[in-house]
Amino acid sequence: MTKLNVLNLGQCSYEEALDIQLDLLKKRQDKEIEDTLILVEHFPVITLGKNAVEENILVSEEYLKSQNADIVKIGRGGDVTYHGPGQIVGYPIVNIKDLKLGIKDFVYKLEELFIQLLKNEYNIDAFRDDINNGVWIKNSKITAIGLTVKRWVTMHGFAFNVNTNLDHFNWIVPCGIQGRDVISLEKLLDHNVDFQRVNDQVLKYFCKIFGYDSFEEISLYK
Repeated sequence: MTKLNVLNLGQCSYEEALDIQLDLLKKRQDKEIEDTLILVEHFPVITLGKNAVEENILVSEEYLKSQNADIVKIGRGGDVTYHGPGQIVGYPIVNIKDLKLGIKDFVYKLEELFIQLLKNEYNIDAFRDDINNGVWIKNSKITAIGLTVKRWVTMHGFAFNVNTNLDHFNWIVPCGIQGRDVISLEKLLDHNVDFQRVNDQVLKYFCKIFGYDSFEEISLYK
């Protein structure tokens, strides 16, 4: 049996969730815990990956402060990303060596998770892009993916736009990609979506795609 730990943080600041990620990363590297998926909904925040171009933030720091939005520099790959309410963010703390996967395989399976979820649950056709990681619907990204792997264990992860305020993406050039848009499940369906139901679907498809037989909810930090 391959079991997954699941930590639902609910609404949580980015920096608090990052501290939890780092703690669980060390525990997983030291084999003190099993693979763990953190699921969280962040307050408004702009994150800058290692390769981020600060000019891809299109509004001033003062404006962001007026909107109660933070800016955080982080260690994942990629450029500029927005997180906020209505978005399901997942941080897999997973030993890819144990799963017999390379990092490209792991990213491919994360993309497959959302491609299958959208098709099977909502009859929405989504696809992956050979150049840009993530999941796309026509010219718009619905799921962003950015990871770091340390001693075979992943951190950071995915951001799936469910009921996300898409106007907030006007603050940035999402993932540094010009000429392409972002979209949410709410916009595609033309109505607000049951957030917890979609959260449960993400967990279901994560287990299915990565071959976990069961999951156990943990509450180490709440």
